[in-house]
Amino acid sequence: MEFVGRLLSAVELELKQQNLSYEIQYTRPTRDFFKVDDRCLYVIRQRANGGRMELVVAAKMRKEVSNNGL
Repeated sequence: MEFVGRLLSAVELELKQQNLSYEIQYTRPTRDFFKVDDRCLYVIRQRANGGRMELVVAAKMRKEVSNNGL
């Protein structure tokens, strides 16, 4: 099963339907220069650890547009 690049909500639904256990670890940029949308989480890394799936998720980067449109 490949989950990388997919929305966390869709991945969680699939894992629950297949009755698989999983653990979620959240990651964020160390600086707040890049704004993120915490409501839109994507799986960026996965690892099977025995019978448990370990997922690392990150929020989608927000697209910022300045006042002059650039």
